[in-house]
Amino acid sequence: MSLMIHNNLTNKKEEFVTVEPGKVSMYVCGVTVYDDIHMGHARSIIVFDMIARYLRYCGYEIKHITNFTDVDDKIIIKANKEGIEPLELSKRYIDEYFKDTEKLGVNRADEYPKASECMGNIIAMVKKIVDNGYGYVTPDGSVYFSVRKAKNYGQLSNRKIEDMESSGRVALDDQKQDPLDFAIWKAAKPEENCSWPSPWGEGRPGWHIECSAMIKRYLGDTIDIHGGGNDLIFPHHENEILQSEAANGVPLAHYWMHNGMLQVKGVGNYKEEKMSKSLGNFFRVKDVAQKFDKYTIRFYFLNTHYSSPLLYGEDMLLEAQTALKRLHNNYGDLQAYARSGPDGDGDVCDIIDGTRQRFKAAMDDDFNTRAAIEELFQLARTTNKAMADKTLTKQGAAKILALMKELDTILGILPEEEARNDDAFDAVMSILVDLRKELRARKQYDLSDMIRDKLAEAGYKLEDSADGAKWKKI
Repeated sequence: MSLMIHNNLTNKKEEFVTVEPGKVSMYVCGVTVYDDIHMGHARSIIVFDMIARYLRYCGYEIKHITNFTDVDDKIIIKANKEGIEPLELSKRYIDEYFKDTEKLGVNRADEYPKASECMGNIIAMVKKIVDNGYGYVTPDGSVYFSVRKAKNYGQLSNRKIEDMESSGRVALDDQKQDPLDFAIWKAAKPEENCSWPSPWGEGRPGWHIECSAMIKRYLGDTIDIHGGGNDLIFPHHENEILQSEAANGVPLAHYWMHNGMLQVKGVGNYKEEKMSKSLGNFFRVKDVAQKFDKYTIRFYFLNTHYSSPLLYGEDMLLEAQTALKRLHNNYGDLQAYARSGPDGDGDVCDIIDGTRQRFKAAMDDDFNTRAAIEELFQLARTTNKAMADKTLTKQGAAKILALMKELDTILGILPEEEARNDDAFDAVMSILVDLRKELRARKQYDLSDMIRDKLAEAGYKLEDSADGAKWKKI
């Protein structure tokens, strides 16, 4: 089965065919860095981290770009309130971004371009748009995009131009030739203290043009995948298409992918609303990460299809934590069994091949992580029974563990093993198990219990069974 992706540009699933065979270019809209990231941001970050991981698993050479919007109205307003330079404020939150994303267990993108560092590219694209007849300069030195001169406006959001109102982050002003037009270059204002020289005078870029210019600089005129939250479809991604295609004359992206919104219950009427800073109903990643580890957070997000809306609440995270614990227990039991189970040829090829095939079929169906995760739970049920029946050998357990680790390179929901000398560590644990057994034989239960309790404090559980004591990581 080929990888199929739901393309929001065509509103249907399509076979994934790259611009360049074996290579993937993927641009994901990042955050505006004027505050800490919240769990709504975390969903998009984890979703596209998973997509990049799976594409690499499939053998693609991927270039993954996620930008920072570090030039923006909200940044300027907050910086002015704090009495600091706007780029000083944005740098603070970029540093915090990387600290917070470490708590999510994500792999870093290949590049994190900033608007402030791509000003030459932005100005060149604005000039190209004007030269091609799609933009105009106003008396104050701003530049606007002429929406009605472009073709197919609304193709991504399925909107008709006659039904649209003014879009973008700027208010209506009398310098626009049409209410639908949006700024691609904003003339400097004295109170903003954030501008660059341009052919039209001092100013700064509009929001939408930043991404178009960064895509061209880092990935080229046409890319394979453009991603982001579905709240960006209109106007941001719609306007990106206009700008890039007006400047470059070719399609901007072949596949448009959007994650669903993280929603919270509204105050009073319990209406579900998207999590956002503007609504004040957000939960910072750094706060949530104090209560839940990265495996639980990732599992919570990935156990739902990426494009579906998802309701947020601490009770939902607790449910995810409980469910994931079952998988972690099985993983720990298999590790213990691989050390102390019965010997044998370890023929578990049917289990391994079947699980891998079904897991990959789920992922090939528009990255259906929910169905893929269910395959891991089914594997846990199968191996739990086999361990109880002693029909699984320790060699077979080791092979199943290798499969779980392989598939988890995509999901990142299984606990990482601590770096250590495994032979030496196993030998020390064996000595402790034997010592505890001898203490129990001598009825020195206080000392034997102390060994058990100290190991539990260190994260290792001793379990007594008819076959003797076994240990596992907890």
